[in-house]
Amino acid sequence: MRPMGVLMTAILIGLPLGGCSVSKLDSLFAQKDAGPDVQDVTGSIPLTPSHKARPTDADLAFARTAASDVLTRGGKDFSQPWQNPSTGARGSVTPLASAYSSEGRTCRDFLASYVNGTSESWLQGAGCRVEGGRWEIRTLRPWKES
Repeated sequence: MRPMGVLMTAILIGLPLGGCSVSKLDSLFAQKDAGPDVQDVTGSIPLTPSHKARPTDADLAFARTAASDVLTRGGKDFSQPWQNPSTGARGSVTPLASAYSSEGRTCRDFLASYVNGTSESWLQGAGCRVEGGRWEIRTLRPWKES
């Protein structure tokens, strides 16, 4: 038999036998009592959904300070990062739209990101200018889509 014929014979014999051995190996590694809740596990998809961590009062204090700083600068294309070293929470504050008048004061809305571990969320807030040109943060709460 020529070398090419030997190779073809080996392939033709090996293919059907290979299928049998794979199915027998599958039964050796199958999970016992695997019910309908068993999921495939990959490195990129978490098994359980991540929960949303809520900002602590200290986290909010850092975010408020960053919001006051970025609003004081007055630009619309600026963001101010913030971080709480005690909790590891961090984010940035970005002013939204233009200033408006409320109760005789100049005010502005902003959006703040909140990241803590694997949890990510958004906070919305508003600040108004007070004496001395600084901004007082009036509201800061979880963002609710409208």
